[in-house]
Amino acid sequence: MTFTLPPLPYGFEALEPHIDTQTMQIHYGKHHAAYVANLNKAIENLDIKDITIEELLANVSKYSNTVRNNGGGHYNHTMFWNSMSGHGGGNPSGKLLDAINSSFDSVENFKTLFNAAGIAQFGSGWIWLGVKENKLTICSTPNQDNPLMDIATCKCVPILGVDVWEHAYYLHYQNRRMEYLQAFWNVVNWENMSIRFNKL
Repeated sequence: MTFTLPPLPYGFEALEPHIDTQTMQIHYGKHHAAYVANLNKAIENLDIKDITIEELLANVSKYSNTVRNNGGGHYNHTMFWNSMSGHGGGNPSGKLLDAINSSFDSVENFKTLFNAAGIAQFGSGWIWLGVKENKLTICSTPNQDNPLMDIATCKCVPILGVDVWEHAYYLHYQNRRMEYLQAFWNVVNWENMSIRFNKL
């Protein structure tokens, strides 16, 4: 079983000025690529065949911390890239909009709560929007953990994950994490989030 680095769905410069080109080049080409390479190295001697990344993470407690960290890094970043677009921003629509309004009262209030969770996450980690018991929920995980992992305290089916590791924003925003989180909503790909949500 070998995992591969998925193609970036847009050019490195596509998210400018909100996510800068150099950050994208390093984040995708160095960080995500390293997670994939290290994951493959960690599982090469394991007796697993034709396993999906989701299945691996669902039973990640059976494996080493190297598998946990790099498997999480691979899954998380793959979702992250596909949650952004150079033509993103605006507002959600359809069933996703209805669910956000039902769970958080409004899109603006959802963004406020999501950004607050991003600021509250100490150190490196991820902020998630997911579905739990037929309702949207916001939660966070440290390092490269995610809500699919059997060891996660944050349990949901994720439809959005935002990276709050410093390597995701430090070149452009330095220590201004809130500014980065606010800028994310200018490139968010609501269409892809709706597709994930509608499949549940």
